[in-house]
Amino acid sequence: MSANNWTKPASRPQDIDNLVSGVDRYNPSNVSILEDYLYHQIRSEEYDCLANLAILKLYQFNPDLYNPDVVINILVKALTATPAPDFNLCISLLDERTPNTQSDEPDPLPVLLPLLRQLQDLLYKCRFPAFWKTYGSGEYESLRDNYTVEVTGFENAIRQVAIRAVTTTFTRIDSKRLGSYLNLDGKDLDAYVKALGWSVDNAGIISVPPNPDNQIEATVVQEQIKLPQLARVIAHAVKA
Repeated sequence: MSANNWTKPASRPQDIDNLVSGVDRYNPSNVSILEDYLYHQIRSEEYDCLANLAILKLYQFNPDLYNPDVVINILVKALTATPAPDFNLCISLLDERTPNTQSDEPDPLPVLLPLLRQLQDLLYKCRFPAFWKTYGSGEYESLRDNYTVEVTGFENAIRQVAIRAVTTTFTRIDSKRLGSYLNLDGKDLDAYVKALGWSVDNAGIISVPPNPDNQIEATVVQEQIKLPQLARVIAHAVKA
C-alpha cells in the first residue's frame, strides 16, 4: 500500500476524511461514527488504518469508551496489512491504555491479544504454513468463531499477504509449496492461480510474472574522483 493510500484510502467517505483529518478526531462524541465505519470496513473488505487508529486514540484518552470487541476487530483488520507496521501501531496505543475496571463483562482482549501477536509474528516472518496451522488450532477457536468469521474476506486477505511475499521473492514456485502458503489445494488452488493470471506447467511449477522485485538486474555504478579530491584523501591518510 502506498503512503498516499494509507493516509487517505480511495474508499474513505468524505465525512470520515473530514473527521480524521481535523481536530474532530479527538472529540469523544465522534467515536460511534468511527466505530460504525470500522464495521463497514469489516463487511465490505475495505480498510482504513488511520481511521481505526483514531478510535484507539479516543479510547486512550477516554477509557470509559473502551470496547474490547472493537479493539480486537481493529487488530484483525491490521493483520491483513502485514508486513506494513499497522498492527504494531495499534498495539502501541493499547500499551498506553488505562485498563477499564468499570465493566462487569469479562474483557476478551487479554486472552486474545497474545494470540493475535503470534499470528502477526508468523505473517511478518512469512511462515505462512505455520500461520494456517496455528490459526486453525483449537486455541484460536474463540477468535475464529467470534471475530474473524465476521470479517468478510479475512482468509483471502491473508492470502494476499502471502501472494505479495511470493511475487517479490519467486519467479517460479512449486504448486504444493504455494498451496501450503495459501492453505489451498486441488481445484481451489487451481482456481486461485488462474484468477491471478499465473501459468502452471505439466510438472506443477507455477510461473510468477516478472516484476522489479523478483528480477535480478546487473547495475554498473560509475564514480568519478577528481585529482584534488584524491589529494585530500591521501593527505588525511598521511596525517593519520
